[in-house]
Amino acid sequence: MKVNIGLLWHSLSSDNLGVGALTESQIAIVLAACKRAGVTQPSFTVFGTSGTRAIAPVSVPVEKGDRFSWKRLAVGQTRYWAQLRACDLVLDIGEGDSFTDIYGLERFWLQAGTKAMALISGKTLVLSPQTIGPFERSWTRAIARGLMRRAKRVYARDQLSTAFLADMQVSGNTAEAIDVAFRLPFTRHDFGASAKQRVGINVSGLLYNGGYSRDNQFGLTVDYRRLTEELVAHFVQRGGGQECEVHLVGHVLSDVIGVEDDHAASLALAEMFPGVVVAPKFATPSEAKSYIAGLDYFTGARMHACIAAFSSGVPVTPLGYSRKFTGLFNTLGYQQVADCKKLSTEAVRDLVIQGYEQREVLRPQVQRGCEAAAVRLQAYEDFLVDCLQKQQKQKKQQVGHR
Repeated sequence: MKVNIGLLWHSLSSDNLGVGALTESQIAIVLAACKRAGVTQPSFTVFGTSGTRAIAPVSVPVEKGDRFSWKRLAVGQTRYWAQLRACDLVLDIGEGDSFTDIYGLERFWLQAGTKAMALISGKTLVLSPQTIGPFERSWTRAIARGLMRRAKRVYARDQLSTAFLADMQVSGNTAEAIDVAFRLPFTRHDFGASAKQRVGINVSGLLYNGGYSRDNQFGLTVDYRRLTEELVAHFVQRGGGQECEVHLVGHVLSDVIGVEDDHAASLALAEMFPGVVVAPKFATPSEAKSYIAGLDYFTGARMHACIAAFSSGVPVTPLGYSRKFTGLFNTLGYQQVADCKKLSTEAVRDLVIQGYEQREVLRPQVQRGCEAAAVRLQAYEDFLVDCLQKQQKQKKQQVGHR
């Protein structure tokens, strides 16, 4: 039986490997569900933003959906509507954390409009595990509430989002899972034997440059540039320079938007600290995770880089600057998260260093968190199996009535 799954607000070409990680992982989970549900011919249509990458994560048919545009839709210059109607099931992951109004009203209307179109088309709409909200305006809150109440299921990826849904009075069709990137496939990179501890530092180009406005746009209480430089200096010099090998690992790799590019920020740091290793510009999210998995300790401000470490068993200190960090990791019982919007530069630096020194204490905590994540994502997969079985039954009934 053929089933076409629409992946709304996913991307196979984003320069942000986090969005790519969500997409690759979602496809892996859906394929596992298809196998269990007896779907022999699954295919995918991916609707989302485009970047400079061309990623083909799986050997199944994948079509790139047309970009959603109100203007092009009005004049009939897009296949978006027809492509959406051709889907049997629509999974909307909201790029992980974009179903909110804090990123501006234009993005909110895109997020809300595409959900509304899926519902108008009569499609089964599932909001896959993601951060929900916040919605700071009463009318955006009302629109979001109406859309979520009409979805088949709304999955929060952390306890804070679950609480937010309850506060929004969305209930009865909600559940809590975890970020799907915990299921991102990887092969642990073998760096070879070394007496040194390999310490990975993910440098967020966006934070290093002060945000898009370049003036601490996100209201950090830390001096992120100074923090990063002090951490690199500490680990480079630790043990008289004989204890650690520092790897600077980018996770947003953009040749187009320089302010966001982690690789460029890493190269700038490498000029200041000769001898550090700058990780390559990874072709895929799985390649990045495989590299990170080979390290001994990790810290960073890109959440999916930290998830790559955590989900591969590497002790990590995430540098959070929004509730998605603390929400997600605390949901798994992991408290080693530095809040860069509350703590001082010195406090965050000391917490990262403490995490390194206590990495063997953190390792079993990471393992327990991974086990909890596996249970949560298995429940999400089970739900998709049920959806796919119902889709097949419905298709067979339609064929029988012809």
